[in-house]
Formats: sequence, C-alpha cells, structure tokens
Amino acid sequence: MQPTQDVIIPEVIQQIPLTYYLILSTALFVIGIIGVLTRRNAIIIFMSVELMLNAVNLLLIAFSSYRSDPAGQVFVFFIMAVAAAEVSVGLAIIVMIYRNTRSIDVGLLNKLKW
Repeated sequence: MQPTQDVIIPEVIQQIPLTYYLILSTALFVIGIIGVLTRRNAIIIFMSVELMLNAVNLLLIAFSSYRSDPAGQVFVFFIMAVAAAEVSVGLAIIVMIYRNTRSIDVGLLNKLKW
C-alpha cells in the first residue's frame, strides 16, 4: 500500500515533541495578552486578539495530530471563519470611530458614552 499524504503529515508533526508546541503557543498567547493589555491603538489590539486565536489554533492542530483525530482541525476551521468575521466587523467599527474622533486611540472612546 502506498503511503498517502494524510498518513505522512501526522508523522512529521509527531516528530517534534508536543511540549515544543505547548511552549510556542503559550508564548504567542502571552504576547497577545500583553499586546491587548498594554497597547492603546485599536488596530494593534485587534492584531493581538488574532495572535491569541492563532495560538489556540496551533495548539488544537498539534493535539489533533498527536491523537490522530480530525475533530480539532475541523474546530480550527470554524475558529478561523469566526475570526475573519470578527476582523471585518472590528475594522468597520475602527473606521467609524476614526471618522468621528480622528483617532484610533482607545483612551478617547470614553467620549462616545455621552
């Protein structure tokens, strides 16, 4: 029987220890959290949220590959679809905020309350 691409991919991913994936995704997630908590620019905050989502996606794919279960990869597909919708709505909100305040600094958004 000829090995197919589906059989080769999990073996290649499984050659790297799972702890490396855990460390990488944890580092990406922490960088995203720091970006959300410390930055005041709305675009940087959205990029940090996307970085956190991609860290979770990386971890889901690694676990899915190690368990040889495609459910995690399907879940990643849905997360990416939701993230794309979130980006489009978020960027539309940023554009409207910029039109009203001429700034994308989130510190100025408290003016929108009144």
